[in-house]
Amino acid sequence: MNFIEELRWRGMIHDMMPGTEEQLNKEMTSAYIGFDPTASSLHIGNLAQIMLLRLFQASGHKPYALVGGATGMVGDPSGKSEERNLLDEDTLRHNQECIKLQLEKFLDFDTGDNKAVLVNNYDWFKEISFLEFLRDAGKHISVNYMMAKDSVKKRLETGISFTEFSYQLLQGYDFYYLFKNNGVKLQMGGSDQWGNITTGTEFIRRKANGDAFALTSPLITKADGSKFGKSEEGNVWLDPKMTSPYKFYQFWLNVSDEEASTLIRKFTLKTREEIEALEKEHVEVPHMRALQKALAEDITISVHSKEALENAQKASNILFGKSTTEELAGIDEATLLSVFEGVPKADITKSELDDCDSVVTLLSETSGGIIFRSKGEARRMIKGGGVSVNKEKVNDMDQKPAYDLLQEKYLLVQRGKKNYFLIEVK
Repeated sequence: MNFIEELRWRGMIHDMMPGTEEQLNKEMTSAYIGFDPTASSLHIGNLAQIMLLRLFQASGHKPYALVGGATGMVGDPSGKSEERNLLDEDTLRHNQECIKLQLEKFLDFDTGDNKAVLVNNYDWFKEISFLEFLRDAGKHISVNYMMAKDSVKKRLETGISFTEFSYQLLQGYDFYYLFKNNGVKLQMGGSDQWGNITTGTEFIRRKANGDAFALTSPLITKADGSKFGKSEEGNVWLDPKMTSPYKFYQFWLNVSDEEASTLIRKFTLKTREEIEALEKEHVEVPHMRALQKALAEDITISVHSKEALENAQKASNILFGKSTTEELAGIDEATLLSVFEGVPKADITKSELDDCDSVVTLLSETSGGIIFRSKGEARRMIKGGGVSVNKEKVNDMDQKPAYDLLQEKYLLVQRGKKNYFLIEVK
Protein backbone atom coordinates (compact mmCIF):
# COMPACT_ATOMS: atom_id res chain seq x y z
CA MET A 1 0.00 0.00 0.00
CA ASN A 2 0.98 3.65 -0.38
CA PHE A 3 1.49 4.83 3.19
CA ILE A 4 0.45 8.47 2.77
CA GLU A 5 -2.59 7.63 0.67
CA GLU A 6 -3.59 5.05 3.25
CA LEU A 7 -3.29 7.59 6.06
CA ARG A 8 -5.28 10.19 4.12
CA TRP A 9 -8.40 8.08 3.64
CA ARG A 10 -8.19 6.86 7.23
CA GLY A 11 -8.01 10.47 8.48
CA MET A 12 -4.66 9.91 10.17
CA ILE A 13 -2.65 12.93 8.98
CA HIS A 14 -2.59 16.17 10.95
CA ASP A 15 0.70 17.77 9.86
CA MET A 16 3.39 16.66 7.43
CA MET A 17 6.67 18.32 6.57
CA PRO A 18 7.14 19.15 2.87
CA GLY A 19 9.07 16.42 1.07
CA THR A 20 7.86 13.59 3.32
CA GLU A 21 5.67 11.93 0.71
CA GLU A 22 8.36 12.21 -1.94
CA GLN A 23 10.90 10.57 0.40
CA LEU A 24 8.56 7.65 1.12
CA ASN A 25 7.79 7.14 -2.56
CA LYS A 26 11.50 7.18 -3.43
CA GLU A 27 12.77 4.32 -1.24
CA MET A 28 12.21 2.14 1.79
CA THR A 29 12.47 4.63 4.64
CA SER A 30 13.08 4.18 8.35
CA ALA A 31 10.85 6.05 10.80
CA TYR A 32 10.40 6.04 14.55
CA ILE A 33 7.84 6.84 17.20
CA GLY A 34 8.69 7.26 20.88
CA PHE A 35 6.77 5.65 23.73
CA ASP A 36 6.93 6.91 27.29
CA PRO A 37 7.64 4.10 29.80
CA THR A 38 6.08 5.81 32.81
CA ALA A 39 3.65 2.89 33.25
CA SER A 40 4.05 -0.87 32.86
CA SER A 41 1.49 -0.87 30.06
CA LEU A 42 0.58 1.21 27.06
CA HIS A 43 -3.02 2.42 26.84
CA ILE A 44 -5.37 2.91 23.92
CA GLY A 45 -4.17 6.49 23.50
CA ASN A 46 -0.81 4.96 22.51
CA LEU A 47 -2.57 2.52 20.19
CA ALA A 48 -3.10 5.21 17.54
CA GLN A 49 0.69 5.59 17.30
CA ILE A 50 1.21 1.83 17.23
CA MET A 51 -1.18 1.67 14.27
CA LEU A 52 0.92 4.31 12.48
CA LEU A 53 3.96 2.04 12.79
CA ARG A 54 1.90 -1.01 11.84
CA LEU A 55 0.67 0.64 8.62
CA PHE A 56 4.17 1.98 7.96
CA GLN A 57 5.61 -1.54 8.08
CA ALA A 58 2.73 -2.93 6.00
CA SER A 59 3.66 -0.32 3.37
CA GLY A 60 7.16 -1.80 3.06
CA HIS A 61 8.97 0.70 5.28
CA LYS A 62 11.08 0.01 8.38
CA PRO A 63 9.62 0.99 11.78
CA TYR A 64 11.60 1.84 14.89
CA ALA A 65 9.89 1.91 18.27
CA LEU A 66 11.81 4.02 20.76
CA VAL A 67 11.19 3.37 24.43
CA GLY A 68 12.25 6.49 26.29
CA GLY A 69 14.26 5.09 29.16
CA ALA A 70 16.21 8.36 29.41
CA THR A 71 13.48 10.85 28.50
CA GLY A 72 11.11 8.95 30.78
CA MET A 73 13.31 10.08 33.64
CA VAL A 74 12.69 13.70 32.64
CA GLY A 75 9.05 13.90 31.57
CA ASP A 76 7.52 15.50 28.47
CA PRO A 77 5.70 18.79 29.21
CA SER A 78 3.59 18.51 26.03
CA GLY A 79 -0.09 18.60 26.96
CA LYS A 80 0.72 18.58 30.68
CA SER A 81 -0.37 21.24 33.15
CA GLU A 82 2.11 20.35 35.87
CA GLU A 83 5.41 18.58 36.52
CA ARG A 84 5.26 14.79 36.66
CA ASN A 85 6.79 12.52 39.26
CA LEU A 86 10.04 10.99 38.03
CA LEU A 87 10.64 7.23 38.08
CA ASP A 88 13.78 5.34 39.05
CA GLU A 89 15.79 3.30 36.56
CA ASP A 90 14.64 -0.12 37.80
CA THR A 91 10.98 0.83 37.42
CA LEU A 92 11.60 2.23 33.95
CA ARG A 93 13.46 -0.92 32.86
CA HIS A 94 10.57 -3.09 34.04
CA ASN A 95 8.07 -0.90 32.19
CA GLN A 96 10.16 -1.08 29.01
CA GLU A 97 10.13 -4.88 29.00
CA CYS A 98 6.35 -4.91 29.44
CA ILE A 99 5.88 -2.41 26.60
CA LYS A 100 8.10 -4.46 24.28
CA LEU A 101 5.85 -7.49 24.71
CA GLN A 102 2.83 -5.39 23.78
CA LEU A 103 4.49 -3.92 20.68
CA GLU A 104 5.41 -7.41 19.46
CA LYS A 105 1.70 -8.13 18.93
CA PHE A 106 1.53 -5.45 16.25
CA LEU A 107 4.97 -5.27 14.65
CA ASP A 108 7.15 -7.94 13.06
CA PHE A 109 10.56 -7.80 14.76
CA ASP A 110 11.90 -10.97 13.13
CA THR A 111 11.59 -11.13 9.35
CA GLY A 112 12.44 -9.12 6.25
CA ASP A 113 14.60 -6.12 5.47
CA ASN A 114 11.96 -3.91 7.05
CA LYS A 115 11.68 -5.83 10.32
CA ALA A 116 10.88 -3.60 13.27
CA VAL A 117 13.58 -2.48 15.69
CA LEU A 118 13.17 -1.58 19.35
CA VAL A 119 15.61 0.97 20.80
CA ASN A 120 16.01 2.58 24.19
CA ASN A 121 17.42 6.09 24.34
CA TYR A 122 18.97 5.42 27.74
CA ASP A 123 21.51 3.26 25.89
CA TRP A 124 23.11 6.33 24.30
CA PHE A 125 22.31 9.01 26.83
CA LYS A 126 23.99 7.07 29.65
CA GLU A 127 27.32 7.49 27.80
CA ILE A 128 26.99 11.27 27.41
CA SER A 129 28.12 13.62 30.16
CA PHE A 130 26.23 16.82 30.93
CA LEU A 131 29.10 18.95 29.62
CA GLU A 132 29.30 16.92 26.39
CA PHE A 133 25.58 17.37 25.82
CA LEU A 134 25.77 21.11 26.35
CA ARG A 135 28.69 21.37 23.94
CA ASP A 136 27.47 18.97 21.23
CA ALA A 137 23.71 19.54 21.37
CA GLY A 138 22.81 22.64 23.36
CA LYS A 139 24.64 25.11 21.14
CA HIS A 140 22.69 24.08 18.02
CA ILE A 141 19.20 25.08 19.24
CA SER A 142 18.55 28.59 20.58
CA VAL A 143 16.50 29.34 23.69
CA ASN A 144 14.28 31.60 21.56
CA TYR A 145 13.52 28.64 19.27
CA MET A 146 12.68 26.38 22.22
CA MET A 147 10.47 28.96 23.96
CA ALA A 148 8.41 29.46 20.81
CA LYS A 149 7.09 25.88 21.04
CA ASP A 150 3.50 25.54 22.26
CA SER A 151 4.47 22.85 24.77
CA VAL A 152 6.70 25.42 26.51
CA LYS A 153 4.59 28.56 26.04
CA LYS A 154 1.56 26.97 27.70
CA ARG A 155 3.61 26.13 30.76
CA LEU A 156 5.40 29.46 31.21
CA GLU A 157 2.42 30.96 33.05
CA THR A 158 2.28 28.19 35.66
CA GLY A 159 6.01 27.46 35.70
CA ILE A 160 8.25 24.92 34.00
CA SER A 161 11.44 23.43 35.39
CA PHE A 162 14.70 23.39 33.45
CA THR A 163 14.36 19.59 33.43
CA GLU A 164 11.14 19.67 31.43
CA PHE A 165 12.25 22.68 29.40
CA SER A 166 15.18 20.60 28.13
CA TYR A 167 12.93 17.71 27.04
CA GLN A 168 12.53 18.85 23.45
CA LEU A 169 16.32 19.09 23.10
CA LEU A 170 16.67 15.52 24.37
CA GLN A 171 14.02 14.30 21.93
CA GLY A 172 15.70 16.25 19.15
CA TYR A 173 18.97 14.51 19.99
CA ASP A 174 17.20 11.13 19.80
CA PHE A 175 16.19 11.90 16.22
CA TYR A 176 19.72 13.05 15.40
CA TYR A 177 21.24 9.89 16.93
CA LEU A 178 18.90 7.57 15.01
CA PHE A 179 19.45 9.60 11.81
CA LYS A 180 23.22 9.35 12.15
CA ASN A 181 23.53 5.74 13.36
CA ASN A 182 20.45 4.01 11.92
CA GLY A 183 19.53 6.06 8.87
CA VAL A 184 16.15 7.07 10.34
CA LYS A 185 14.78 9.96 8.29
CA LEU A 186 11.24 10.35 9.63
CA GLN A 187 9.75 10.83 13.07
CA MET A 188 6.01 10.37 13.64
CA GLY A 189 3.73 11.02 16.58
CA GLY A 190 0.55 12.67 17.80
CA SER A 191 -0.19 16.27 16.86
CA ASP A 192 0.91 17.45 20.31
CA GLN A 193 4.42 16.23 19.45
CA TRP A 194 4.89 18.49 16.40
CA GLY A 195 7.08 20.95 18.30
CA ASN A 196 9.36 18.26 19.71
CA ILE A 197 9.63 16.47 16.37
CA THR A 198 10.48 19.59 14.36
CA THR A 199 13.15 20.44 16.93
CA GLY A 200 14.73 17.15 15.85
CA THR A 201 14.57 17.97 12.14
CA GLU A 202 16.11 21.37 12.85
CA PHE A 203 18.83 19.80 14.98
CA ILE A 204 19.68 17.36 12.16
CA ARG A 205 19.77 20.23 9.64
CA ARG A 206 22.11 22.34 11.77
CA LYS A 207 24.43 19.69 13.19
CA ALA A 208 24.52 17.12 10.37
CA ASN A 209 23.46 19.25 7.40
CA GLY A 210 20.90 16.51 6.72
CA ASP A 211 17.29 16.28 5.56
CA ALA A 212 14.81 14.75 7.98
CA PHE A 213 11.03 14.72 8.00
CA ALA A 214 8.06 14.90 10.36
CA LEU A 215 4.51 13.55 10.30
CA THR A 216 1.85 13.76 12.98
CA SER A 217 -1.62 12.26 13.35
CA PRO A 218 -4.64 13.98 14.92
CA LEU A 219 -5.23 13.48 18.62
CA ILE A 220 -8.30 11.31 18.94
CA THR A 221 -11.17 12.81 20.91
CA LYS A 222 -14.67 11.68 21.77
CA ALA A 223 -17.70 13.09 19.98
CA ASP A 224 -18.09 15.73 22.71
CA GLY A 225 -14.47 16.86 22.24
CA SER A 226 -13.16 15.30 25.46
CA LYS A 227 -10.00 13.20 25.62
CA PHE A 228 -10.31 9.72 24.15
CA GLY A 229 -8.93 6.65 25.89
CA LYS A 230 -10.42 6.85 29.35
CA SER A 231 -13.32 5.00 30.95
CA GLU A 232 -15.05 5.84 34.23
CA GLU A 233 -12.25 3.94 35.98
CA GLY A 234 -9.47 5.84 34.18
CA ASN A 235 -7.16 4.80 31.33
CA VAL A 236 -8.10 1.82 29.18
CA TRP A 237 -4.88 -0.21 29.28
CA LEU A 238 -3.56 -2.89 26.93
CA ASP A 239 -2.47 -5.07 29.86
CA PRO A 240 -5.30 -7.50 30.75
CA LYS A 241 -4.39 -7.23 34.44
CA MET A 242 -4.97 -3.48 34.36
CA THR A 243 -8.05 -3.47 32.11
CA SER A 244 -9.73 -6.84 31.71
CA PRO A 245 -10.47 -8.07 28.16
CA TYR A 246 -14.18 -7.93 29.05
CA LYS A 247 -14.02 -4.24 30.00
CA PHE A 248 -11.75 -3.57 27.03
CA TYR A 249 -14.29 -5.19 24.69
CA GLN A 250 -17.19 -3.32 26.30
CA PHE A 251 -15.37 0.01 25.93
CA TRP A 252 -15.24 -0.32 22.15
CA LEU A 253 -18.71 -1.83 21.93
CA ASN A 254 -20.20 1.23 23.63
CA VAL A 255 -18.66 3.99 21.50
CA SER A 256 -21.15 6.21 19.68
CA ASP A 257 -22.07 5.73 16.03
CA GLU A 258 -20.10 8.84 15.05
CA GLU A 259 -17.04 7.68 16.96
CA ALA A 260 -17.23 4.12 15.60
CA SER A 261 -16.97 5.28 11.99
CA THR A 262 -13.79 7.22 12.83
CA LEU A 263 -12.21 4.68 15.16
CA ILE A 264 -12.61 1.66 12.91
CA ARG A 265 -10.47 3.46 10.33
CA LYS A 266 -7.73 4.31 12.82
CA PHE A 267 -7.58 1.19 14.97
CA THR A 268 -8.07 -1.68 12.51
CA LEU A 269 -6.52 -2.81 9.24
CA LYS A 270 -9.89 -3.31 7.59
CA THR A 271 -9.95 -2.12 3.98
CA ARG A 272 -11.89 0.85 2.71
CA GLU A 273 -14.37 -1.49 1.01
CA GLU A 274 -14.91 -3.49 4.21
CA ILE A 275 -15.48 -0.38 6.30
CA GLU A 276 -17.86 1.21 3.79
CA ALA A 277 -19.85 -2.05 3.66
CA LEU A 278 -20.11 -2.02 7.46
CA GLU A 279 -21.22 1.62 7.43
CA LYS A 280 -23.93 0.80 4.88
CA GLU A 281 -25.11 -2.11 7.02
CA HIS A 282 -25.13 0.15 10.06
CA VAL A 283 -27.34 2.71 8.32
CA GLU A 284 -29.80 0.02 7.25
CA VAL A 285 -30.06 -1.69 10.67
CA PRO A 286 -28.54 0.72 13.22
CA HIS A 287 -29.81 -1.23 16.23
CA MET A 288 -27.51 -4.13 15.28
CA ARG A 289 -24.47 -1.84 15.82
CA ALA A 290 -22.43 -3.51 13.08
CA LEU A 291 -19.64 -0.91 13.26
CA GLN A 292 -19.19 -1.18 17.01
CA LYS A 293 -19.23 -4.98 16.96
CA ALA A 294 -16.67 -5.19 14.14
CA LEU A 295 -14.42 -2.63 15.86
CA ALA A 296 -14.64 -4.30 19.28
CA GLU A 297 -13.99 -7.77 17.88
CA ASP A 298 -11.04 -6.76 15.70
CA ILE A 299 -9.23 -4.71 18.31
CA THR A 300 -9.82 -7.17 21.17
CA ILE A 301 -8.24 -9.95 19.10
CA SER A 302 -5.30 -7.72 18.15
CA VAL A 303 -4.56 -6.59 21.70
CA HIS A 304 -5.49 -9.78 23.55
CA SER A 305 -6.50 -12.93 21.62
CA LYS A 306 -9.41 -14.67 19.94
CA GLU A 307 -9.94 -16.69 23.12
CA ALA A 308 -10.13 -13.49 25.17
CA LEU A 309 -12.70 -12.12 22.73
CA GLU A 310 -14.82 -15.26 23.03
CA ASN A 311 -14.67 -15.04 26.84
CA ALA A 312 -15.69 -11.38 26.69
CA GLN A 313 -18.61 -12.19 24.39
CA LYS A 314 -19.76 -15.01 26.67
CA ALA A 315 -19.59 -12.63 29.60
CA SER A 316 -21.58 -10.00 27.70
CA ASN A 317 -24.23 -12.60 26.92
CA ILE A 318 -24.52 -13.41 30.62
CA LEU A 319 -25.30 -9.80 31.49
CA PHE A 320 -27.23 -8.63 28.45
CA GLY A 321 -28.65 -11.77 26.85
CA LYS A 322 -30.00 -15.21 27.59
CA SER A 323 -27.21 -17.51 28.65
CA THR A 324 -27.02 -21.05 29.97
CA THR A 325 -25.35 -22.59 32.98
CA GLU A 326 -22.83 -24.20 30.63
CA GLU A 327 -21.92 -20.83 29.10
CA LEU A 328 -21.51 -19.32 32.55
CA ALA A 329 -19.25 -22.17 33.62
CA GLY A 330 -17.16 -21.67 30.49
CA ILE A 331 -15.76 -18.25 31.37
CA ASP A 332 -12.55 -17.95 33.36
CA GLU A 333 -12.32 -16.56 36.88
CA ALA A 334 -10.73 -13.24 35.88
CA THR A 335 -13.52 -12.53 33.41
CA LEU A 336 -16.19 -13.60 35.88
CA LEU A 337 -14.86 -11.25 38.54
CA SER A 338 -14.43 -8.46 36.01
CA VAL A 339 -18.03 -8.75 34.84
CA PHE A 340 -19.40 -8.72 38.37
CA GLU A 341 -16.95 -6.28 39.90
CA GLY A 342 -18.77 -4.18 42.46
CA VAL A 343 -21.83 -6.45 42.89
CA PRO A 344 -22.73 -7.39 46.49
CA LYS A 345 -20.68 -10.37 47.64
CA ALA A 346 -21.11 -12.87 50.46
CA ASP A 347 -18.42 -15.20 51.80
CA ILE A 348 -19.37 -18.57 53.26
CA THR A 349 -17.44 -21.70 54.16
CA LYS A 350 -17.75 -25.07 52.44
CA SER A 351 -19.17 -26.56 55.63
CA GLU A 352 -21.81 -23.82 55.82
CA LEU A 353 -22.88 -24.66 52.27
CA ASP A 354 -22.97 -28.40 53.03
CA ASP A 355 -25.04 -27.84 56.19
CA CYS A 356 -27.53 -25.57 54.46
CA ASP A 357 -31.00 -27.21 54.56
CA SER A 358 -32.56 -25.26 51.64
CA VAL A 359 -31.98 -22.71 48.93
CA VAL A 360 -34.07 -20.26 50.93
CA THR A 361 -31.72 -20.55 53.88
CA LEU A 362 -28.69 -20.15 51.61
CA LEU A 363 -30.03 -16.97 50.05
CA SER A 364 -31.04 -15.36 53.33
CA GLU A 365 -29.46 -16.49 56.58
CA THR A 366 -26.34 -18.28 55.35
CA SER A 367 -25.34 -15.43 53.01
CA GLY A 368 -25.77 -12.88 55.79
CA GLY A 369 -28.94 -11.24 54.47
CA ILE A 370 -27.14 -9.60 51.53
CA ILE A 371 -29.43 -11.20 48.93
CA PHE A 372 -32.64 -11.47 50.98
CA ARG A 373 -33.20 -10.04 54.43
CA SER A 374 -35.50 -12.88 55.48
CA LYS A 375 -36.66 -16.32 54.46
CA GLY A 376 -40.12 -14.90 53.79
CA GLU A 377 -38.74 -12.37 51.30
CA ALA A 378 -36.76 -15.12 49.58
CA ARG A 379 -39.81 -17.39 49.36
CA ARG A 380 -41.98 -14.67 47.82
CA MET A 381 -39.40 -13.87 45.13
CA ILE A 382 -38.77 -17.54 44.32
CA LYS A 383 -42.52 -18.19 44.12
CA GLY A 384 -42.78 -15.37 41.58
CA GLY A 385 -40.09 -16.98 39.44
CA GLY A 386 -37.57 -14.20 39.98
CA VAL A 387 -34.55 -16.05 41.37
CA SER A 388 -31.82 -18.10 39.69
CA VAL A 389 -28.55 -19.62 40.85
CA ASN A 390 -25.85 -20.12 38.21
CA LYS A 391 -28.48 -19.29 35.57
CA GLU A 392 -30.76 -22.10 36.79
CA LYS A 393 -34.17 -20.82 37.86
CA VAL A 394 -35.03 -21.84 41.41
CA ASN A 395 -38.39 -23.63 41.40
CA ASP A 396 -38.22 -25.72 44.58
CA MET A 397 -37.53 -23.36 47.46
CA ASP A 398 -37.11 -26.22 49.92
CA GLN A 399 -34.54 -28.13 47.91
CA LYS A 400 -31.08 -28.56 49.40
CA PRO A 401 -28.45 -26.54 47.48
CA ALA A 402 -26.64 -28.85 45.08
CA TYR A 403 -24.98 -26.56 42.55
CA ASP A 404 -21.67 -26.98 40.76
CA LEU A 405 -19.44 -24.14 41.89
CA LEU A 406 -18.16 -21.78 39.21
CA GLN A 407 -14.37 -22.04 39.13
CA GLU A 408 -14.85 -24.40 42.09
CA LYS A 409 -15.70 -21.55 44.48
CA TYR A 410 -18.47 -19.21 43.27
CA LEU A 411 -22.25 -19.17 43.05
CA LEU A 412 -23.90 -16.47 40.94
CA VAL A 413 -27.31 -15.44 42.21
CA GLN A 414 -29.71 -13.35 40.14
CA ARG A 415 -32.66 -11.61 41.78
CA GLY A 416 -35.04 -10.17 39.24
CA LYS A 417 -33.68 -9.05 35.86
CA LYS A 418 -30.76 -6.85 36.87
CA ASN A 419 -29.69 -7.64 40.43
CA TYR A 420 -26.68 -9.94 40.71
CA PHE A 421 -24.88 -11.30 43.76
CA LEU A 422 -21.77 -13.43 44.16
CA ILE A 423 -21.36 -16.03 46.88
CA GLU A 424 -17.78 -17.14 47.36
CA VAL A 425 -17.34 -20.52 49.04
CA LYS A 426 -14.06 -20.65 50.95
